Amino acid sequence: MNKNNLAYDLSKYEDAEPKKAPKINVRRNRAENTGSVPKMVVLTVAAGVLLGAVVYGKVENAAIHTDIAAQTQYVEMLNGENVRMQCEIEEKTAIRSVESYAESVLGMQKLDKSQIEYVSLSNGSAADIPEEEDNIFVKIKNTFYDFLEYIRG
Repeated sequence: MNKNNLAYDLSKYEDAEPKKAPKINVRRNRAENTGSVPKMVVLTVAAGVLLGAVVYGKVENAAIHTDIAAQTQYVEMLNGENVRMQCEIEEKTAIRSVESYAESVLGMQKLDKSQIEYVSLSNGSAADIPEEEDNIFVKIKNTFYDFLEYIRG
């Protein structure tokens, strides 16, 4: 007989034991001692020394850059002073300044045409310079030097 009852019969499951979840055992491994205390102290001190060296290097680097900046500023100041002094020298050696100094301080005056004297040579445009008489020792020395010059080429 087929009854069409839509209800579900739960009575056949009431006596059944509930299934237990499998028990999961978790093993916790303790971290093994990776280093001894003296090793850790030595490594910590070494790390501190390295950190100190790096910081000291940075401080020295900054000090050197500060010195370079100061010297660069000093060089620029000296270059400016050099330009100023060059301008002052050019001003003092200008023709106008020299003429003014010669007239006012030294009492000089410009050349007049009446002050010019012309020199004429009696026998043309060449001057004759008489040769000096050399003694015998100077003549021997000159002859010896002439001979050496001839040999050397």
